[in-house]
Amino acid sequence: MPATDAPTGPARLEHLPSFLLSQAARHVHRVVFDRLDAADARGHHYRVLAALDEYGPSSQVDLGRRCGLDRSDVVAVVDALVDRHFVERDPDPSDRRRNIISLTRRGRNRLFGLERTLAVVQDEAFAPLDADERAQLTVMLSKLAEHHTRSVRS
Repeated sequence: MPATDAPTGPARLEHLPSFLLSQAARHVHRVVFDRLDAADARGHHYRVLAALDEYGPSSQVDLGRRCGLDRSDVVAVVDALVDRHFVERDPDPSDRRRNIISLTRRGRNRLFGLERTLAVVQDEAFAPLDADERAQLTVMLSKLAEHHTRSVRS
């Protein structure tokens, strides 16, 4: 039996939303990772560029909070983006111990290119769903994410 025809587990699992969500997430993650990898990018790159575009120059600590990234991950992502001239890192004039990260013009162009890539990814990953179904899925996933984010903060 080819690998694609292999059962994903006991049939009783196929009716559990948690199992189906994890299976779908695994496939979507692969599609996103492959497309971003082909574009020589990572999801963290997009998150940081998008946060800088939306919120303006930020400290690395604020970027980490806004993007849900660990401090060490922020440093690595910022280093990679600085090396490619997508962002600039400058000392904070009000606190020389902190760095302020800002988006460059080249970084903004990169962000727009990654947005086009991610639009294609959405179409590929969610091809079986029509526009209304995608909108419903987005609402339901947002509701789940909000609930669990709120639970963690409480």
